[in-house]
Amino acid sequence: MMTNIVLKKKNRNDYIRPFIKWAGGKSQIIEILENNLPYHIKENKKIDKYVEPFIGGGALLFYLKSKYTIKEAIISDINKELVICYKVVQRSPKELIEKLYDLEKIYLDKTEKQRKEFYYTIRESYNNLIRDFDYNNYNILWITKAAYILFLNKTCFNGLFRTNKFGMFNVPFGKYKNPKICNELNILQASQALKNTEILCGDFEEVLPFIAKGTLVYLDPPYLPISKTSNFTSYSENGFTIEDQKRLSVFYKKLDKIGAFAMLSNSDPKNYDPNNNFFEENYKGFNIIRIKAKRMINCDATKRKEINELIIKNY
Repeated sequence: MMTNIVLKKKNRNDYIRPFIKWAGGKSQIIEILENNLPYHIKENKKIDKYVEPFIGGGALLFYLKSKYTIKEAIISDINKELVICYKVVQRSPKELIEKLYDLEKIYLDKTEKQRKEFYYTIRESYNNLIRDFDYNNYNILWITKAAYILFLNKTCFNGLFRTNKFGMFNVPFGKYKNPKICNELNILQASQALKNTEILCGDFEEVLPFIAKGTLVYLDPPYLPISKTSNFTSYSENGFTIEDQKRLSVFYKKLDKIGAFAMLSNSDPKNYDPNNNFFEENYKGFNIIRIKAKRMINCDATKRKEINELIIKNY
């Protein structure tokens, strides 16, 4: 039986966390993002309309849903597999939890060698589902697929979501002693938070018709590579190119003309090249703030150091 979940929390550190680990997630800087919200939103704890077209792990969405009143929310992502997870969590949390519990029990009862074999069996089953999958009509296979995605997310190397050029999940097995594959409370909280939230799948520009004067828009695209070896943007088979980054800056200016409150996160290329003025040139006239953040997804733990990242606001 589903328990009642209370979204509003008394403890400032007690809020809904993302149900999926996502590269570039914003959980570690969530309070910095909150501090950079428009003043009237922070004061009133109310948001008339919230739009996030690169939802990823949804850290800011879930934080705001926990602590603010949001009348209307629209989220989107170009990654079809991620969107399936959000819609299943929204619509079928109990069925998803049952499948995850089954996978968790089977997995935890195995030896490490058996776990590895089971991981690759599920990965193959998940990739087989991609072929001829009906992405337009919600059905029971969506729940199975979402369960596979979350299982792989909790047991793969570094919690990455990465696909090859054919859209096949290709992250290797991760050696975790006791992974939490099914977090029932988290899924139920996330499901309730997603009520009255419209979930779309598509390019970021497709949310433009939903944005009006006063809309709060948070943009968290795949980051601009800041060195020759840091070009991990393949969260979907489409990638995100330098031309997409420029297209995003044009989109940002459209939001400003509409009168929306736009906040954007990105990497700071000046970490490695002080003469790189990409953001100063493409976001000229806007408020560019540098913050400290730790890069968590790196195969070398010694390189997970604090570096500057950017927050760009039009207010």
